[in-house]
Amino acid sequence: MIPKLARLSRSAPKDRPLAWDKYWAGIKATGPGGEVLWDSGRDHEFLGYRDVLLRHLDPELPVVDVGCGHGSFTRALARTFREVVGVDVSAHAVARAGAESEGQEDLAGRVRYEARDMTAPGAGRGLADERGANVFIRGVLHVLSPGDQEALVENLRVLAGSRGTVFLAETNFQGNPLDYVSHLGATTRGIPAPLERAIRELPMPGHFGPAERARVLPAESWELLEDGAVAIETNPMTDVAAQSLIPGYYAVLRPGP
Repeated sequence: MIPKLARLSRSAPKDRPLAWDKYWAGIKATGPGGEVLWDSGRDHEFLGYRDVLLRHLDPELPVVDVGCGHGSFTRALARTFREVVGVDVSAHAVARAGAESEGQEDLAGRVRYEARDMTAPGAGRGLADERGANVFIRGVLHVLSPGDQEALVENLRVLAGSRGTVFLAETNFQGNPLDYVSHLGATTRGIPAPLERAIRELPMPGHFGPAERARVLPAESWELLEDGAVAIETNPMTDVAAQSLIPGYYAVLRPGP
């Protein structure tokens, strides 16, 4: 299986924004049985975060969902908080998120989407007013290079301001790429289609846990309010329920002085 994985991964565009936009341009179906690897199509994972979010996020501030994709978590957030902005590097993802939000009356006036590369200098400006914003980020940091992680975090600091809080949830699978894809259902007989598509079209993922958080969001610059283990849910691709869950890590932080 290793030669096939190597061959598939070589075809992914090296330009990160281009890779993500091409990926979302080709997606025809989301949710269970769809083409998006990390979309379980249900709100179980979000409900596991909800109490943490309500405990720490200022309800008077907007929430910015960084790396919103097609907006499934953005819409869940908008049913809990008054104002939510979904942001993604891919204009095609943002267009799909808007289309999937249309006609949902409970979201009217509560959610909007913008295409922005949140690793670009100054990308955090203009998404919130002088009060700042809360940030929700799920499954983004582990696919960025260390340099892009640092650039993103600098924008999160600007975005959060003096009142905002950052919630992050990331995959933290401890194993090599072969272990990872095997966990998700890949075998010598075949690779589930959503997984194969991600390998073929997207940057190679890493993992993000306490050590990575301490490096990118160090204690001298960020106050850690809460953290722990979590299960990141994926699109069900096999009959084994555990293969749809990736070991993950969550943390809640505020910018320090």
